[in-house]
Amino acid sequence: MLNSLQHLRFIALAVLTVSSFPALPQQLDTAVIKDGSRVSIEYTLSLTDGSVVQSNVGAKAMTYTQGEQQILPALENTLAGMRAGEEKKFTLSAGEAYGEVRDDAFREVPLDSIPQDARRVGALLRTPGYKGSIQVHELREEVAVLDFNHPLAGEEITFAIRVISVE
Repeated sequence: MLNSLQHLRFIALAVLTVSSFPALPQQLDTAVIKDGSRVSIEYTLSLTDGSVVQSNVGAKAMTYTQGEQQILPALENTLAGMRAGEEKKFTLSAGEAYGEVRDDAFREVPLDSIPQDARRVGALLRTPGYKGSIQVHELREEVAVLDFNHPLAGEEITFAIRVISVE
């Protein structure tokens, strides 16, 4: 049986022994992306020819909630199961991304209904109550042909993603 002095020496020796070991690494983040996860990502979106369409690398991370249809469904499906720090590069077909070009998304309107400064092919238009893209596709003598397809419709796109955090 230990007396009080021996007991104190034993405790001091135990503390010194434990404190002399190197610090153990912190527990790695094991959260995986699943429905309801709040996810922050860094990404680069490019076309098959390598041209970059959009990137937030070196800027503020994009944050979304998995399963709430805030991003492309195919992108959500690909990110499911990833963890913070993981990276992935993948390609989505036009159908998985922004869809194929639809002929029924072209409309002819009187040319005088288009603002003067937007009467050029490629000009982007906005109208109240419509959130999608409208682009001047063609100009004729009295008519403008407008394209309501997404600007990336018909394009195969590539994402390079790095998961910053998963909560």
